[in-house]
Amino acid sequence: MSEILVAGAGMVGVSTALALQAQGHHVTLLDSTLQCRETSYGNAGIIQAEAAEPYALPRDLPTLCKYALGLSNDVLWHPQALLQMAPALWRYFRASSTVRHRDTSSLYSQLTGRATQDHTPLITAANAEALISKSGLSILYRDAQPFDQATQQVERMYSSYGVTSQVLDGAAYRAQEPALKITPAGVIHWNQSWSCSNPGALTDAYSQLFIQRGGCRQQGDANSLSQTATGWRISSQDGSIEASQVVIALGPWSPTLLARFGYRIPMIYKRGYHAHFNAPIVPKRPFLDAANGVVVAAMQQGLRVTSGAALVKLQSPAAAVQLKRGVQALGDLIELGQPLQEPQWFGTRPCMPDMLPLVGAAPRHKGLWFNFGHGHQGFTLGPTTAALLADAISGQTSDLIHRLAPARRL
Repeated sequence: MSEILVAGAGMVGVSTALALQAQGHHVTLLDSTLQCRETSYGNAGIIQAEAAEPYALPRDLPTLCKYALGLSNDVLWHPQALLQMAPALWRYFRASSTVRHRDTSSLYSQLTGRATQDHTPLITAANAEALISKSGLSILYRDAQPFDQATQQVERMYSSYGVTSQVLDGAAYRAQEPALKITPAGVIHWNQSWSCSNPGALTDAYSQLFIQRGGCRQQGDANSLSQTATGWRISSQDGSIEASQVVIALGPWSPTLLARFGYRIPMIYKRGYHAHFNAPIVPKRPFLDAANGVVVAAMQQGLRVTSGAALVKLQSPAAAVQLKRGVQALGDLIELGQPLQEPQWFGTRPCMPDMLPLVGAAPRHKGLWFNFGHGHQGFTLGPTTAALLADAISGQTSDLIHRLAPARRL
């Protein structure tokens, strides 16, 4: 079997290393750090089996105006970033049409529909069951109108994708959830999703499993990647590493590296922030406060509040406006307690304009493979796209492998 280098050790990269290792390849996993501290560390920790439809860009004028005027806490943007990402955003807008989004969702739902199944053997083998809760994800609606609109989609999600849920009026849900201080209009409980009390620890547990199974993990600079006569070379702290094949699983940093090889990857960068609080009563399950675009989840580090998306340049300085707004709004809903003193964290969701991860062979370089662009669902879909990529490397084909391939999308 081949010697394969995987560049990037977040959930997608680690899962890729494990999938290739399981097929008999000798795999080296490389990252700039030895612990997970990027988006796979700081996300809301949800394995989103309910997310059968990827996040489309709204096309109605009122919603777009709210975004433009900064009136929605779901999405904020910076003018310079919008200008830089304009070509990708235009493609995103077009891909979000009703017809095209429906077609994309028919594929995307096949990925999210197997996400918990693909995580299960890794969770078990990594002895990480204590990190996982199977109590689902709740979407909490403060007002009746958005709740009524959301309930109209429940039957469609079940009939179209088999996604199950329970619709609860506010009083019924508050009776189940002692952390709530007020009664919401209603809640939709998506009961197939799982949550993780420390997503960084789960990613690191998968990494340790890879090492226990004979894999090699190195610290180094992925941007040192170069092509050789027989394959690929990269620099690590322990010296040069050579392999016949390389997988790029660097999330939002993938386009920068691949630009040196002539690839122009259109990507939309959606930044998110989190903070932890010592809440006296933690929610029984994670919930999204739909009115304010923040997810609240109990973590080992404390009660984590995770923000919506900020469209900013990859290297822009921190500006946690959405997080601050969300935390303030949560005050009348639950008792957050005191914020924990810790460095401010933020990470970037790498979103492709067509809302699908880029998985498969590079169009113009032998032995170069892509597995990135998972948007909001890298933590959810890491093991799933890893399995598909491993199959593609072994020469297998399927409709999923064909539809996700870079050759037909770049």
